[in-house]
Amino acid sequence: MRTRVLCRRRRSALCRRSDVVEEWTALAVAALLWVGAPLVGAVAAWWAHGEARATTTEQRTDRHRVRAEVVGRSTVARPSPEAGAHHVSRAAVRWTEPGQGPRTAVARVPANARPGDMVRVWFDSRGRAVPPPVDNASLWQYGIGMGTGAAGGVAAVVLLAHRAARGVSMRRRLAEWERAWARTEPEWTHRGV
Repeated sequence: MRTRVLCRRRRSALCRRSDVVEEWTALAVAALLWVGAPLVGAVAAWWAHGEARATTTEQRTDRHRVRAEVVGRSTVARPSPEAGAHHVSRAAVRWTEPGQGPRTAVARVPANARPGDMVRVWFDSRGRAVPPPVDNASLWQYGIGMGTGAAGGVAAVVLLAHRAARGVSMRRRLAEWERAWARTEPEWTHRGV
């Protein structure tokens, strides 16, 4: 630790070029970890949230919710990623749209829905049963997750690069020490005299 202080303050015999390079590398790593990674994370979160919000806006204009009556069951209940932890099943439902008369389709309904129950289901503009549009909480979760992942990725790359630079620096430092010892060793051991 004392060698680093000497290297910063003044040139000394204890301060080798590899020490100076290691100092500057550590300073760059600190700057990238404290400024670069959070900045990249914030930009990635902002971009991901904007993209997801545009997709959600498109979904909200394309999808509509109708109140329908469950007419029959078609498949067994299973977990659905769109419904969170809730189980859903696909069942035949019937509803009436203004100006079009009664319609029937197979849609996602809660697992506990029985024939005759009234449920709310989502359809797109083509009449296909679809999951509901993504809510605002999911938008924020997605943006924050992407930002955190980007910041973590930058931090990992910076730390790996720092580790590699330290390895190269250590090899060079050891080579410098070997050369210095090769020059000094004969004087200390009196082998060459």
